[in-house]
Amino acid sequence: MTLTRTITTAGSSRAKIRREDRRPMTARRFLSRYVVGVVAILASIVVFIVPFAFIFLTAAKSSKEASLFEFSLPAQGWFLWENIVTVLETRDWMLVTAFINSTILTVASVAIMVVFSAMVGYVLQRRSSRWNHVINIFVLAGLIVPPAVVPTIWVLQGIGLFKTMPGMILIEATFGLSFCILLFRAFISTIPRELDEAAVIDGAGPIRLFFTVVMPLLKPVAVTVIVVQSVAVFNDFTGPLYFLPGDANATVQLTLYNFQSQSLSQWNLLFMNILLITIPPLVMYIFFNRQIVAGMTSGAVKG
Repeated sequence: MTLTRTITTAGSSRAKIRREDRRPMTARRFLSRYVVGVVAILASIVVFIVPFAFIFLTAAKSSKEASLFEFSLPAQGWFLWENIVTVLETRDWMLVTAFINSTILTVASVAIMVVFSAMVGYVLQRRSSRWNHVINIFVLAGLIVPPAVVPTIWVLQGIGLFKTMPGMILIEATFGLSFCILLFRAFISTIPRELDEAAVIDGAGPIRLFFTVVMPLLKPVAVTVIVVQSVAVFNDFTGPLYFLPGDANATVQLTLYNFQSQSLSQWNLLFMNILLITIPPLVMYIFFNRQIVAGMTSGAVKG
């Protein structure tokens, strides 16, 4: 009986010592996490919020005050609405036309990316073939090899698609296919093959199997592809500059030339233009932030 009490007392003492040892470890971990969180928030403020605040304040100033590039509130009054109206009315409402062109270009090219990259990723993941290795090389080459501007222009001129919206849509879709294929292929690897076999047993053909069984399961990665590639296409500057010249075909990024030249720089209007064309991608990232992270990490671990 005495031995039992001794053992019990010793065990409780050791457990108490272990709990006491864990307390400072827990406090240190909590403190480290708190410090890391505060540092991350401060870094985000410096990297993202401060530049955006500078753009907003400069866009709300007069032309003379904006040329000073001071990070301060407008001293001569707020010209926010006046600058918005001036930017929209410049060159016969060119910014409105550019928003329409960019929207058409973004929606069409991203739709092509989602459908074709999902189909290619599904075939590469589900069907083993001697051509898979060759296709994978081309997919990786699409990420590594830089685009050739002059040969692409020659090809577009030869098929009659240079300076046209369909030609620019095909170029944007081609540039983004490799990245999208890798994302879809990684996500499809997490989908059990038994679903495909069950659909085939029920009489589903290849097209019906993909669009009715597989495609609805790809919603997380599809949202990621849509948001990421929409922002990339909407903010593309060099593509429309090379392959879609002309005021009638202008996109939002090309409108920055309206207020910047060698002899005159209207900094308040330039920053207002930047602010207006930054709002749509910013809103997309704010509302679909969780979906982007989920789609990017869903195919990282199989099982």
